[in-house]
Amino acid sequence: MIIIDEERIFKEIENKNPASVSLNGPDGILPQVQETAMKISEKFGIPAYVLADTTWGTCDLNTNGSKVLGAEIQFNIGHTINTESLEKNLVLIDAFDDVEFDSVAKKCPEILKGKTISLVTDSQHLHQVDKVEKILTENGIKVKIGKGKGQLNDGQVFGCEFYPASQLKKEVDAYVFLGQSNFHAAGIALSTNLPTYILDPYFNEVREITEFAQKLKKKATLAIYKAAEAKTFGVIVGLKEGQLSKVFALKIKKELEKEGKKVQLFGLTDITNDRLQNLKGIDAFVQVACPRISTDNQFDKPVLSTPQANALLKILRNESIEEYLEIPHWL
Repeated sequence: MIIIDEERIFKEIENKNPASVSLNGPDGILPQVQETAMKISEKFGIPAYVLADTTWGTCDLNTNGSKVLGAEIQFNIGHTINTESLEKNLVLIDAFDDVEFDSVAKKCPEILKGKTISLVTDSQHLHQVDKVEKILTENGIKVKIGKGKGQLNDGQVFGCEFYPASQLKKEVDAYVFLGQSNFHAAGIALSTNLPTYILDPYFNEVREITEFAQKLKKKATLAIYKAAEAKTFGVIVGLKEGQLSKVFALKIKKELEKEGKKVQLFGLTDITNDRLQNLKGIDAFVQVACPRISTDNQFDKPVLSTPQANALLKILRNESIEEYLEIPHWL
């Protein structure tokens, strides 16, 4: 069950006495966010809006939605990072999953005994890392935990940022991800090119994600080669607050034009196949909003992320694109 740090939310409201607040969080915990919003309204007698649009991380907080509603505090729940200095009136609230990993962790030695692994996880399971490390170590597995960097805590990864995993790539045999998220685990496998396993406490199973990740890589690489044949490109800037990479958009436009390509600039909040179908005369796209949009979704035309766009330029210049995804940050 997801446990939201409601005590901190209530203290913030008591101290700041806002006329209204807003709350949001990842799709998987929206029911718990709804419950917290109801408690706020009952306890303090103020409107508590649930921002029900998808939020993928601290790059996608929907602070504009909170401002439009006139909410004086926005509580973003479940995106634990190593800093809180993002925006005035935005408060990041921890949300932890209280599921236990004891049973599934004891299944690991059957697969990984004698190996050195890097233990990684997402925000909701960070508090379990030390406990699982002890279980694995006692059962003959050598465990290393990578140091945090930037917004990341020790052992933590985002869907596009993998510093604690990448720094140990030459020191470990495999990665073990605590949780259920194929999304995070596949990113680890792609950015390190090492075997990656998921410790799933819900199904009480250890499963390897490496093959799934390689399928994503093949799809991403095919899109790059298809894009190399395009004559006209659309370069998309994300309009979400943490995805506004205008500098790289203008850079890639310039570089593609040097290679004889015709380029048009677009801005989009949500980059979907349906939206792109409305844009005519474009053979391929580059989006600089979120790299996982390109690797994890289906599009009728090539839609490249930043690492893919850099690889495309190398292909156009007859250079190698080997290891183009094996970088610690895909932005």
